[in-house]
Amino acid sequence: MFEFNLNEHNINYVHFIGIGGISMSGIASLLLNKGYRVSGSDRSMSEIVASLKEQGAEIFIGQNANNISNPDIVVYTDAILEDNEELIAARALDVPVISRGVFLGALMRNYNHSIAVSGSHGKSTTTSMISKILLNSKEDATILLGGELDEMKGNVHVGDEKYLVTEACEYKGNIRYYFPQTIIVLNIDEDHLDFYKDLNDIVYTFKDYLKNQDENSKTILNLNEENNRLILDSVQGELITYAQENYDADYVAHNIKFDEIGRANFDLKMKNGLVEHFELGVIGRHNINNAMAAIIATYENGIEIETIKENLRAYTGLKRRMQIIGHVNDATIMTDYGHHPSEIDVTLAALKEHTEGRLVCIWQPHTYSRTKGLFDDFLKCFDSADEVIVTDIYAAREKFDPSIHSKDVVDALVAKGINAKYLGTFTEARDYVYEIASPNDLILTTGCGNPDVLAQMIVDDQVKISA
Repeated sequence: MFEFNLNEHNINYVHFIGIGGISMSGIASLLLNKGYRVSGSDRSMSEIVASLKEQGAEIFIGQNANNISNPDIVVYTDAILEDNEELIAARALDVPVISRGVFLGALMRNYNHSIAVSGSHGKSTTTSMISKILLNSKEDATILLGGELDEMKGNVHVGDEKYLVTEACEYKGNIRYYFPQTIIVLNIDEDHLDFYKDLNDIVYTFKDYLKNQDENSKTILNLNEENNRLILDSVQGELITYAQENYDADYVAHNIKFDEIGRANFDLKMKNGLVEHFELGVIGRHNINNAMAAIIATYENGIEIETIKENLRAYTGLKRRMQIIGHVNDATIMTDYGHHPSEIDVTLAALKEHTEGRLVCIWQPHTYSRTKGLFDDFLKCFDSADEVIVTDIYAAREKFDPSIHSKDVVDALVAKGINAKYLGTFTEARDYVYEIASPNDLILTTGCGNPDVLAQMIVDDQVKISA
């Protein structure tokens, strides 16, 4: 097992291959703040990479063997392939070469109250809810987010070594390397099928993850999620369950109501039998589940209930999570990170309930493997939309796969009776929005590639084009 003591400094120089990733950059920023020498490479310059350079990191654009200059340890991101020449050069050295997941797992063991948020959907939102609560408490928590929170002016906050809050993604089995004192399991769903064989394979990974716990740890788990029940027998420490309207759980949300734009308020029966009332600043029934996980994680780790209430009421979301970008023809332009069928489904359902005009969804599929593996599920997640526009697949880490195309999804949606259209480029999609946008419409771009860029184009370019 790889060990890393944050304060001993027996390792002083860390090199990151793929330093610009949201998780990698957070770890790099934390180390810089703690006085470590940090270098790293990435394919291109970005705001995140530029920020790390300003903080003192030595940055290389492009990855080649010459970037490796006697580091004490090399950390690589999951997107790096085995034939990467920088990775090959690093492995030729007599130093540890480890994945981001292994390093993050070792980092967790430096904190008294480490909270890791896992699940197929809702990780970033739940982690940022917890973060907002802790940022405005008496504690100075260390936070590693998978998105940007305005209050933090980014995705990382370096505090003391009492509390650590981070996401715990199951991709490539990374959660097997994590050792948090508090595990949150939001849900377990079929995803990352470029790595996992099937749902059972994912369930076994979560079971292995839970076996990393000791008798003093806590597992916070949504009892309404059927697949979560498959891992109950692997919990090692204290099990704490939550649910909506299910009194078998320790914490139960009931008397659920929504305001005119879809923000929930509810009573929460606490584990001790008391009832507390909560109001949320974000919309959608699914965010009740995220909020309950945040409430329990902070309350069970010593945060006062009034601090939790105040900050959930004030929490308005992460960037790219139901984020309003602007307006065109009095239609609202919004972007979201949802890329799995379940995520898209609940987001569209939440938005449809409070949209006066048409709800138009512009979806950028993410990776060929996900589009193929979840093809039938994608045909079921757009029912709440009045129109669906599908752009070209965002390949991300994958090579071109000629066996799947966005047109295939569109043809299947049309055959099912869904009003769907293929518009491959962002320019085509932008121009089409200008044709159809009407007052009170809501136009959502969604995906975990770069559909936020499209949303910004739609808002910004209207002035240039009309000038």
